[in-house]
Amino acid sequence: MKLLSNLTLSFCLFFCAGVWAQQPVNMQYSVSMEKAADHLYHVELTNKTHLKTLDFKMCVWTPGYYQLINFAGAVQNFTVADAKGNSLKFDKPTKDTWKVINPSAGDVKISYDVKAVVPFVGNVYLDETRGYITPGGLFMYLDQELRHPVTIQMKPYSKWNDLVATGLDTLKGQYHVYKAADFDVLYDSPFLMGELEVLPPFSVQNKPHNFIGYKLPAFDRKAFMNDLKKIVVTGSNIIGEIPYTHYTFLSIGAGGGGIEHLNSTSLSFSGGEGFNTTEARKKLYNFIAHEYFHHYNVKRIRPVELGPFDYSKENHTNMLWVSEGFTVYYEYMITRHAGLMNNEDMFGDFQNNLRNYENEPGHLYQSATQASYNTWDDGPNGRQGDDFNKTISYYDKGPILGLMLDFSIRHATQNKKTLDDVMRLLYYKYYKKLNRGFTEQEFRNECEKMAGVPLTEVFEYASTVKPPDYPKYFAYGGLAVDTATKVVSESWAGLNVRQQGDTLRINTVAYKSPAWNAGIRGRSVILKVNGETANPEALGKALDNRKEGDVVKFTILKDGVTKDIDVALGKKREKSFRITPLPNPDQLQSAIFKSWTEGR
Repeated sequence: MKLLSNLTLSFCLFFCAGVWAQQPVNMQYSVSMEKAADHLYHVELTNKTHLKTLDFKMCVWTPGYYQLINFAGAVQNFTVADAKGNSLKFDKPTKDTWKVINPSAGDVKISYDVKAVVPFVGNVYLDETRGYITPGGLFMYLDQELRHPVTIQMKPYSKWNDLVATGLDTLKGQYHVYKAADFDVLYDSPFLMGELEVLPPFSVQNKPHNFIGYKLPAFDRKAFMNDLKKIVVTGSNIIGEIPYTHYTFLSIGAGGGGIEHLNSTSLSFSGGEGFNTTEARKKLYNFIAHEYFHHYNVKRIRPVELGPFDYSKENHTNMLWVSEGFTVYYEYMITRHAGLMNNEDMFGDFQNNLRNYENEPGHLYQSATQASYNTWDDGPNGRQGDDFNKTISYYDKGPILGLMLDFSIRHATQNKKTLDDVMRLLYYKYYKKLNRGFTEQEFRNECEKMAGVPLTEVFEYASTVKPPDYPKYFAYGGLAVDTATKVVSESWAGLNVRQQGDTLRINTVAYKSPAWNAGIRGRSVILKVNGETANPEALGKALDNRKEGDVVKFTILKDGVTKDIDVALGKKREKSFRITPLPNPDQLQSAIFKSWTEGR
């Protein structure tokens, strides 16, 4: 296990030496976890300061997860002393701030515990088998130190091996002491420890890539790592340069979701079930490709609002339809061009995005830019559980906008330029040269310069709820999309239900469905269906072999009130949005289709 740590160290010495020789480190953390059975991390912070008042703060969110989290609520046993060990006074003016009075204006040392009981990719967790740290949930900060370097000494639980998996670099000659150029880097660099397994690493462009996981189940390690390398090679070839010195995939255990980071990614990766079927494996590879490509798109190719960050409040942007939605687009491109998907797989993914977006009422009310800005309140997939959901997911509309923008650029330039060229330009111009993010207007300007024509309509589709002309834009790339409305059910009520014990509960009611129009809403209980005790079988019996206009009698309980409601069944109509190659493409359409699907 020490071999990995020493290997990682060797790659970062040259990269970090110049910076660290010039900048003093005023914030030095030490983390221990001997109370793993109690889920308690112990943190000590030595702060070299000359200030008489110090406001130590906990983050209210963590990069990559655009939701507020009460990290401060997990802090316990806060104490503070001066350099001589004398206790100092402090108070809490806000729930996230500890104000320390430091009369001597000398160095201070704080210590505190963090209760880590949330096994989530965006939080901190600790038990006797593993420790996972989202740094924003563990390390307090000072506003005046956010842009300065920081060190962290990690002391793994004594019953584990001493492996610490992270994307951070270590200090020369200091075992388990890690360095970050500033707090944006620290908060973007999680740690994983415990009962870990290191899969055989690989290199791309002479940069080492590791996959380290907690309690990985049975699956073909070699085949998986071969496929993972294909994802990294294909993803990095889009930009042409790998900006990190080493990269680590952190498999934190069973669950769902992942969060991207500068030099690593955290994955709720259970492993085994991802290989049970071909479809599950494709879904897994899309997921990994998505999180990997984020180290370009959002971490380095980013809207100007997404860094440097303010960790005391939400950081709003209108551009998550690009940062997240385009990353969905590129996950499909990467897995297809890596040979892990075929054209039909990719078409099916885009079809699902279209169906998810177009067949829900939110597309009539919320634009992609609004969904981006409001994600802090609505959530990444839009609000869930409303009777009538007027929100959308930028994960669904974003990739379709990416496809239409890519095809528009290819069409306008006779297939000489693509969206890839835009992404490369943003990387080299704004990230590398200007060392900043881009504004909304700059993003649009660069796209239109690349295309050589205005792209007014595509950007209207992003900022309004104007119905997109899918056939027009898909045809640019040699694709046909079925936008015809078809009947998919002859006897439809519009109820989404679940059996919970002996109770048949209504999760949601489709907007303007027969049940909706009759006054039934979600979060209700069905007591009876046509006089029979309600259960899935009774509901199925009531709907089978019926036709439009037939009436089903429901007895509904909501908010303590029981009502009998008659529902006249209707036909369910939807658009399939099935995507197929155009039957008779012209020369340009054929060329675009070939280069787009084959990645040439």
